[in-house]
Amino acid sequence: MTEHAEQTQLMLYNTLTKQKEAFSPLDPDNVRMYVCGPTVYDTAHIGNARPVVVFDMLFRLLRHVYGPEHVTYVRNITDVDDKINARAADRGISIRELTDETTALYHADMDALGAMRPTIEPRATEHIEDMLRMIGTLIEKGHAYAAEGHVLFAVDSMEDYGKLSGRSVDDMIAGARVEVAPYKRNPMDFVLWKPSKEGEPRWPSPWGEGRPGWHIECSAMSEKHLGEVFDIHGGGIDLTFPHHENEIAQSRCAHGNEAMAKVWMHNGFVQVEGEKMSKSLGNFTTVHDLIDKYPGEAIRLALLTTHYTKPFNWTADGVKEAKRMLDQWYALTADVEASEPDAAVVAALADDLNTPKAIAELHGLRSKAAQGDKASAASLKATLQQLIGVLGQDPKAWADWRPAAAGDVDEAAIQAIVDERLEARNSKDFAKSDELRDKLAAMGVVLKDSKNKETGAFETTWSLEG
Repeated sequence: MTEHAEQTQLMLYNTLTKQKEAFSPLDPDNVRMYVCGPTVYDTAHIGNARPVVVFDMLFRLLRHVYGPEHVTYVRNITDVDDKINARAADRGISIRELTDETTALYHADMDALGAMRPTIEPRATEHIEDMLRMIGTLIEKGHAYAAEGHVLFAVDSMEDYGKLSGRSVDDMIAGARVEVAPYKRNPMDFVLWKPSKEGEPRWPSPWGEGRPGWHIECSAMSEKHLGEVFDIHGGGIDLTFPHHENEIAQSRCAHGNEAMAKVWMHNGFVQVEGEKMSKSLGNFTTVHDLIDKYPGEAIRLALLTTHYTKPFNWTADGVKEAKRMLDQWYALTADVEASEPDAAVVAALADDLNTPKAIAELHGLRSKAAQGDKASAASLKATLQQLIGVLGQDPKAWADWRPAAAGDVDEAAIQAIVDERLEARNSKDFAKSDELRDKLAAMGVVLKDSKNKETGAFETTWSLEG
């Protein structure tokens, strides 16, 4: 256990108990977290990015508190699914070709957001034997049954099924849009194994060739890499039911344990400009497209401005403001050595990842650093690097960043106007300086003025409005 662990008490909201609780790992030397990863059939949208950023934030905090070598983070890849099968068929390529291509895009997009890769990233198709073993155990213990080439979990066999979501059976039936099938004993029974259709991936099993249901994948992969019971399970709020509810049922009934994970955490939904994101509304926003317009760090910071449990509204103004914040922080930390992360920021994050409060504390550090407080600048830099994870580029790379969509901008012409304005400003010709500033603003150019402490001359850097 590190010195930080002795000093920092993490408080986390637990969906299972519906309250915020003091976090106490099962083993401080091996803190274990599982987060549901992507189904790799298409590029990731901003809604997919939110849990990545939220749980990367938690991963960084756990590493800070318990030590990097004492935290294991597993985030899976779902590479067998109906949507994958349909997309591969539409494109006329193999399923593996599609999933490899989409996984690579996912990695590139999440890397651009400053998200660390998980410790382990298992693929569902590489854990079929683990799934088959768990299904066999559930049948042996009377929690599952085979019927017409399918294997189904018997919901009636678990007395407290539904505890995570807190729904009644009637509500769950309505909410899950359960498949009515003659081979089901109960409409709520869900598939663990099913026959494969023509052209779909298939594996041999005691119940016939087929493929796994979605829920069994995460139960098998989390057990394989984290054990029967682990510390934290996370994902989007949309996964609470039925996916996470069914994971709990499978894992607890297979192993005979009272819990699968001690703490269940869920991030809120994402809207775009106040509306539900959908292709029909034309507001379907992919991370890949956003990275052409804004730096990944700005997208990440924008996602952190709202507490993770609350709904998040993605707006162009929000990410522009995030970039402006980063411009200020970068300018103040460019020439300082990092020290220790700021204690007030760490305390805010330790309080159920209160990122809005942490950002407010960062603004306080910025104000002190702007007044020449070198200790605050050093702490600001360390905090950004070690906890917020937004300081992924060197200062020059940040200053030189330009939107890919603005590739036709004549940067030399802009720089000439900036230099002309700077000359007017240093000559105290403020009327001309203001005129040129307005001209640049009309071109979408954002200016950052500062003063050289040694010479007293004005200096200016510029960037394009996202």
